[in-house]
Amino acid sequence: MMMMKEGSLFRITLSLFLCLVTIHHPPNFCTAHSHSEVRCIESERHALLNFKQHLTDPSNRLASWAADVDCCHWVGVVCHNRTGHVLQLHLRSFYPLDDELTIDEDQLNAQYEAYERSMFGGKINHSLLDLKHLIYLDLSYNNFSGIQIPKFLGSMGSLRYLNLSGAGFGGLIPHQLGNLSNLHYLNLGDNYYEYNNLYVKNLQWLSGLPLLQHLDLSSANLSQASDWLQEINKLPSLSELRLSYCQLSGFIPPSKPSSINFSSLTTLDLSYNSFENTLILFWVSGLHNLVSLDLSSNWFQGPIPVHLQNLTSLRHLGLSWNDFNSSIPNWLYSFSHLEFLNLRDNILQGTISSAIGNLTSAISIDLSSNDLDGKVPRSLGNLCNLRKIRLSNNKWSQEISEIFESLLGCASNGLEILDLSNAQLSGHLTGELGQYKNLVLLSLGYNSISGPIPLSIGNLSSLRSLVLESNQINGTLPPSFGQLSKLEYLNIKSNILEGVVSEVHFAKLMKLTTLLASQNQLTLEVRNSWIPPFQLNYLFLRSWNLGPRFPLWLLSQKHLQDLDISNTRVSDAVPPLFWNLSSQFVYLNLSHNQIYGEIPNIPMMLSTSSMIDMSSNHFSGSLPCISSNVSILDLSNNLLSGSILHFLCYKMNESKQMSYLNLGKNFLSGEIIGCWMKWQNLNALNLGNNHLSGSIPRSIGSLIYLRSLHLYNNKFSGKLPSSLKNCKHLVTIDIGKNEFVGSIPSWMGHRFSSLMILSLRSNSFYGYIPEKLCSLTSLQILDLSNNKLFGSIPRCVNNFSAMATNNNSNYPLFLYGRSTGYAISMVLESALVVIKGKVLEYSTTLQLVKSIDLSKNNLSGEIPKEVTSLQGLQSLNLSFNILRGRIPNNIGVMGSLESIDFSVNQLSGQIPQSMSNLTFLSQLNLSNNNLSGKIPLSTQLQSLSASCFIGNRLCGAPLIENCSISDVKPNVENKRSKDFGGPEVDWFYVGMALGFVVGFWVVLGPLLLNKQVRIVYFQFLDHLGFKLWGSVAQAWLHCK
Repeated sequence: MMMMKEGSLFRITLSLFLCLVTIHHPPNFCTAHSHSEVRCIESERHALLNFKQHLTDPSNRLASWAADVDCCHWVGVVCHNRTGHVLQLHLRSFYPLDDELTIDEDQLNAQYEAYERSMFGGKINHSLLDLKHLIYLDLSYNNFSGIQIPKFLGSMGSLRYLNLSGAGFGGLIPHQLGNLSNLHYLNLGDNYYEYNNLYVKNLQWLSGLPLLQHLDLSSANLSQASDWLQEINKLPSLSELRLSYCQLSGFIPPSKPSSINFSSLTTLDLSYNSFENTLILFWVSGLHNLVSLDLSSNWFQGPIPVHLQNLTSLRHLGLSWNDFNSSIPNWLYSFSHLEFLNLRDNILQGTISSAIGNLTSAISIDLSSNDLDGKVPRSLGNLCNLRKIRLSNNKWSQEISEIFESLLGCASNGLEILDLSNAQLSGHLTGELGQYKNLVLLSLGYNSISGPIPLSIGNLSSLRSLVLESNQINGTLPPSFGQLSKLEYLNIKSNILEGVVSEVHFAKLMKLTTLLASQNQLTLEVRNSWIPPFQLNYLFLRSWNLGPRFPLWLLSQKHLQDLDISNTRVSDAVPPLFWNLSSQFVYLNLSHNQIYGEIPNIPMMLSTSSMIDMSSNHFSGSLPCISSNVSILDLSNNLLSGSILHFLCYKMNESKQMSYLNLGKNFLSGEIIGCWMKWQNLNALNLGNNHLSGSIPRSIGSLIYLRSLHLYNNKFSGKLPSSLKNCKHLVTIDIGKNEFVGSIPSWMGHRFSSLMILSLRSNSFYGYIPEKLCSLTSLQILDLSNNKLFGSIPRCVNNFSAMATNNNSNYPLFLYGRSTGYAISMVLESALVVIKGKVLEYSTTLQLVKSIDLSKNNLSGEIPKEVTSLQGLQSLNLSFNILRGRIPNNIGVMGSLESIDFSVNQLSGQIPQSMSNLTFLSQLNLSNNNLSGKIPLSTQLQSLSASCFIGNRLCGAPLIENCSISDVKPNVENKRSKDFGGPEVDWFYVGMALGFVVGFWVVLGPLLLNKQVRIVYFQFLDHLGFKLWGSVAQAWLHCK
């Protein structure tokens, strides 16, 4: 839009200037079309050829600049028709005009590519100095790759017009330009090359340009020119001043207001600067001859200054992208000459006065993105010149039919753009819509409009863009849609449309390039041989019913870049010809269907940031080889099998652009040793739920940008490689349900400062829990359960500061976000968390989950009281360990706890009274410990099952044991009885009984049953008795 505005004003100014030149010199020009016999001056011809020699001309625009052709007939050269001197050089390139009505992106891209090919480059040769009579030089919108503006241009004293805008110059603006005393027009705007903008140290050189009428220094850094106003004031003839994007800040008003004249100034553009106060607005209000004023994006605050009411000649007023927070001032409605009013993106409040009908010259009104409310006044319909109305992102709270009825007056005849999106509108679309026959763009998205689309929409014969996205529109799509022959862009996604869409709906849509219709309940019924009249660039039909056959008409779409037919009930194989289109795709989404067959190799993709999602289908076979240009690949939840080594090592000479790779939930097997050093751009890697085995290779440390690592539920073994510490940006590590061994690396604590999720559950890690893990201050989920850890729980757990607060982010945990065309791919992190005894997968709400699970280890010692500082924790599971001591008395301060499991330990003492303060607690298991005493009274505790407390010496509800009975011995169960159920068993007595039976039959059984054994046994006793008696008698005699 800015390009359109600047381009339009430039063309107007240029036309006016050429008219002036023509008036003063009517007989003096000859061009390539002139029949004059005058030939160009030989020295000037040589100068031009020398100039050409130093230019780069990729499209050979200067082919006519040949030695055997009169230079006055060369392209871009204008000569004097009597003397033959070269007077003008028109060597600009033409930047594509991207106005808001240009929707065909292919056309725009083609124009931009043609523009890039047409740009001159190279160097500006000083041979131009030989063109002594040159008055006009235009080199704008070329690419001179950041070179400095040649100083020698300041010696071309005849110049009246110098345009170097948008030509890729950089560095210091040479002060020698101040020698061009005949200059009327100077445009150095929009020059930058790889952040090398033009800049000045001061503007004193402007004083040498007394005839200057037009000055454009936009995008030049003027921050060092603190006296810019005083220096520009020395230009008495200045009528147009453009200083946008000049890094101007602050404003020192002149000591004598009368010293600043600018009596000729009609156009002033100071947009996109950073003025620190509104003093400049008071100065501007004194410029009574202004016709165009743009002060957009300057951080102005407060009310729109009343002093601006003096600028009654204004035709263009831009105050957008500021922080004005008043109502729209009444004096503004009296600007009867105003044609373009832009107040968008402020904080304007209140209603629009009916006095807006006094803006009888208005062509464009933009009040979007404010806090305006009330109703759109009916007087707006009386503005017969109105072509554009933008009122989006406000709070009109009005029925849409009422607005269309209001505008049905004079305004409806010429209205081309109507934007009422996100304006809290409701009601139904009525047949009156069809009377706006000149509408080119209609945007009503993100409202609460309901009811069907009226048949009269087919009367909008000029319509090129229609947006009805995110409403509550229901019913069927009217067949009259097929009559919109100029429609290029259609967005009806996220509504409640249903019914059948047939070929009739697309009958005359030859120009349609974008169709966004996802998240409706529509069914497409067309012939298998149907060939659509359009060639789409973007097609989104997610949640339609396209199946069960694969839609063959897609094969006719030769320009398709983005395609989303996910969740469309397709149960078919992909036609081989479809895969031939893969080279043109930037975004391809076939997910959540039942598509089967093998995926062929996809070696080429159009874009360097392509995205492919074919997850949740029935694709089988081995992994395909994928282009190195793909940035997002999701093949999860399919039937893919075999090794992944060929996939990883495909085209080893190319670095992979992949940022997100999800191969989870397949049947992939083998080891993953291989070419990870070529995958350094990976942000997220998910290989979970496969049959992969072996150790993690050291090359995994090459993934230095990795934020998410999922290896859950495989057969990986060995120790974690120390090279993993290179992946210092990791947010998630989930390697649970594998066969890893060794101790938990202590370096995790200081290397992974951003880690939020650490899951090592169900492996064979042993040893102590490293205290250095306490350095993970961002940790929200810690799962070390079902390992072989021993020792005590570190007392430093209170350093888990993310668990100590309830200040949760309202935004999902994004792994990767990218948009291309109209496809927005926001990859969310997900994690499996055991809470309340269930394994749950969290994604959109993962940022809200805070959990610690250390269960099923051999941890000993006491529960550290420091754990109670984790007041944001929702789940704490320490069960199946050998913890002893008491439950911390102040556990009640952990007010966010929803689940506690301390079962099967050796905890003793009473249940703390403070536990009754845990109002969110819905799951508690204290069974099979040595707890005693009365269960505290609270709604939560008494509502729990008695099984949560069995295996202790507790009494009180919900147990049946009454604490008032003395010496009561509550039901005590074996601490590790399976499922905590079954009758009470005292294994000491059981063992004693079994021992008696076994001892009896082992010793006495043979004596009773075998005679010979009895004889031998008693002979042995007799012999032992005689021997013992002899020893006793001898000892007695010795003592005597």
